[in-house]
Amino acid sequence: MQLVDIGANLAHPAFHSDLDAVLENARRAGVREIVVTGTTVAESVSALALANARARVYCTAGVHPHHARGCDASTIPALRVLAAQPRVVAIGECGLDFNRNYSPHPDQESWFAAQLELACELKKPLFLHCRDAFARFTEILKGRSLPNAVAHCFTGGREELRACLDLGLHIGITGWICDERRGAHLRELVREIPADRLLLETDAPYLTPRDLRPQPKARRNEPAFLPHVLRAVARALGKPPERLAEETTRNARGFFALS
Repeated sequence: MQLVDIGANLAHPAFHSDLDAVLENARRAGVREIVVTGTTVAESVSALALANARARVYCTAGVHPHHARGCDASTIPALRVLAAQPRVVAIGECGLDFNRNYSPHPDQESWFAAQLELACELKKPLFLHCRDAFARFTEILKGRSLPNAVAHCFTGGREELRACLDLGLHIGITGWICDERRGAHLRELVREIPADRLLLETDAPYLTPRDLRPQPKARRNEPAFLPHVLRAVARALGKPPERLAEETTRNARGFFALS
């Protein structure tokens, strides 16, 4: 099987000491391409350097809502320069997070809208984040002629899923579906995602599948565990893992225009 991890935070310090081993683990597990997530301008620069240095690694460029308060007049021009690089395949991670509120809501909303405008200008896909802010998130998205966009790490309910699909979004599923406490509802909801709009991701080093055995050291997630997520989704869909791998890999390569 060949898989694409559409969201892995490989520029995170958790991977600084053994990144090459992590990438080799992923290759051995059948993860053929990885999209590294950019969450600040500086981390997006690091993600691009990582992608430029390794085959089959790509990245996004954007500012996560946690970091919106640090944006200034240089932010969008810097992202525009990054987005011109061939290995940058999407704008983001951008969106709203009203759960932890590391940045004031007006800052989050302003810089989310600015990144949406940039993606529309450049016709780049969007890698979107939403947590406890769905009404405002969809309000900002509505009425825009969006390029391809994915609701990264979708964990919501049926109404949120339907709203995302109505907006034309792809849906990213992580190891959250493996959590019997918080993610069991996703095992039913994934059946409502059109086959051509389903994408898989690890969000490494976060969201280690709770039912993974043995659990990795320090519970660090990594792209090599994507087949575990694939199998959980395949069981929920009643579909052979090989078929789901083929579908989601085709979706990811088309979504990001991976060469």
